[in-house]
Amino acid sequence: MDHPCLSCGACCASFRVDFSVHEMQALGGTVPDGLALPVNERLCRMRGTDHVPGRCAALTGQVGLKAACGIYEWRPSPCREFEAGSPACQQARARHRLAPLQGPVL
Repeated sequence: MDHPCLSCGACCASFRVDFSVHEMQALGGTVPDGLALPVNERLCRMRGTDHVPGRCAALTGQVGLKAACGIYEWRPSPCREFEAGSPACQQARARHRLAPLQGPVL
């Protein structure tokens, strides 16, 4: 069975994603420079995550059907730390009218 995140993408279309400028490629990190905007001298934000409705510029596919992160290997720390099935995950899924995840997600 596929991991539920591979058909979801709700988190990528629900939350603002801010992270340290040091995660940008230009400063030795992994996040591609063109996919984030500076917020201030210490923070960057993934493009599209502060729009209404929000949608991360790195999200590919359609939320709820087939979705994926186009920079999965290089995604910023908030995305790496986000847990499938967490309260924030369930909130994002509800926002997109997706059923809550049941049981533990591996």
